[in-house]
Amino acid sequence: MNIGIAGAGTMGSGIAQAFAAHEKYAVTLCDANRDLADKGLARITAKLQKSVEKGKMEEAQARGITARIQAGTIEQLNDCDLVVEAVLEDMAVKKELFAKLQTICASKTLFATNTSSLSITEIGQGLSRDLVGMHFFNPAESLKLVEVIAGMNSSGESVEKIKQIAIDIGKVPIVVNESAGFVVNRILIPMINEAVGVLADGVAGAEDIDTAMKLGANHPIGPLALADLIGLDVCLAIMEVLHSETGDDKYRPHPLLRKMTRAGLTGRKSGSGFFNYNS
Repeated sequence: MNIGIAGAGTMGSGIAQAFAAHEKYAVTLCDANRDLADKGLARITAKLQKSVEKGKMEEAQARGITARIQAGTIEQLNDCDLVVEAVLEDMAVKKELFAKLQTICASKTLFATNTSSLSITEIGQGLSRDLVGMHFFNPAESLKLVEVIAGMNSSGESVEKIKQIAIDIGKVPIVVNESAGFVVNRILIPMINEAVGVLADGVAGAEDIDTAMKLGANHPIGPLALADLIGLDVCLAIMEVLHSETGDDKYRPHPLLRKMTRAGLTGRKSGSGFFNYNS
C-alpha cells in the first residue's frame, strides 16, 4: 500500500516511520520542497540509529524501515492509496494543500488530516472526495492512540477504512465525532493552560508543578514538560481554537502562554520553554 505524508516535520516524520515499520507499506515523505523532505528523512534515520545504539531495535529492522521511505515532492503522491496531511496547524495552509492534492492524486486516494483541533468539515470544504481526521500523537511512531475524526461530510465507509488502517499499523483508534479539540486535546490542553496559570500566579515553580502532577496524579510527564514537548505555539493554537469554536472563556489561553510563544520560547524545538534544553 502506498502512503503519502504531506509535511516532513516532527509529526510527519513520526507518522512516516509508523507506517514504514510494517512491510506492506511504502511511504513517500514530502514537504514544501525536497530539501525539507530530505531533512525529515534524515530525522527518521537518526532516530532509528539511536534506537539501535540503545539496543531497542536491530540494525536490520532500522534499515528496513528507512528502505521503505523515500523523500519526495507533492507531485509524487499521484498514485498513493492514502495521503496523510501533517503540515502547519493553519486552516488556510491545509485547505490550500488539499486543493493541490485533489488535482494531483488519483480518484482512489483517501485523504486524511492529522490536525490536532481544527474542523475536519471546514478543511474538506470544496473537495470532491471524503476527508477524515487521522490524529496521531507525538511521538507518532510509538504512541498507540489515533483519533479517527468524522467530519459532517465524511462517509462511514471512509471512516472505517482509516480506522482499519490504524489498526493495521498497530495503533488503537477511537472514532470521534467532530468537535473542537476532539477528545484528548479538549481535556489535555486546558489542563496545561491551568498549569501555566498556577506558574504565573507564583503558586509553585515549574519543576514542583510537574512533580506534583507526576507523583500526585500518577502522570508519566508533568504538564509543563509536556507543553514543551508538544510546543507552546501548538498549545496556544489549540486553546485559541477551543475558545473561538465554543465561545467559552474557560478555554481562554493564559497570557503567559501567549507571551512565551511570541518570544519564541516554544519548548524543546526552540531549545527553551518552561525548561531549558540547550545544555
